[in-house]
Amino acid sequence: MLYYVSLCQNSELFTLTYGALVTQLCKDYENDEEVNKQLDKMGYNIGVRLIEDFLARSSVGRCHDFRETADVIAKVAFKMYLGITPSVTNWSPAGDEFSLILESNPLVDFVELPDNHNALVYSNLLCGVLRGALEMVQMSVDVRFAQDTLRGDNVTEIRMKFIKRIEENLPAGDD
Repeated sequence: MLYYVSLCQNSELFTLTYGALVTQLCKDYENDEEVNKQLDKMGYNIGVRLIEDFLARSSVGRCHDFRETADVIAKVAFKMYLGITPSVTNWSPAGDEFSLILESNPLVDFVELPDNHNALVYSNLLCGVLRGALEMVQMSVDVRFAQDTLRGDNVTEIRMKFIKRIEENLPAGDD
């Protein structure tokens, strides 16, 4: 029970701290598009570092395909770091694109977007985290928000598209 209370307090602290960060970025930059870019960039840098922690703590092995990657992201990573389990749905016929549907997004607790920030993608940090983490395991992906409860949608939808597998470049003689 004490662990659950601590987890809830940490979650609320993170949510409030993230809100303060977004507020400061809105003050520092002139338009929402620049704030979105900064959130994505910050998320990317977090993802590049977070993947090591994820791999060490989860004991998840290498994924064999994009479907397996999607399941690990939804069922393990989101659960581990945000305490939620989004559903994986809306696969493209080619199997290279899917949606993560978040019934609830802990980043938007206590948040209401002002009318003058209608282009702000408040949780864009998540897109950067996913992109950065997957890049470190040799997957280039495009990640974007397709729906957002802050904009009046019923759910939050993150759309992920596989672009290519990144080849490891070893220095000459290190094969």
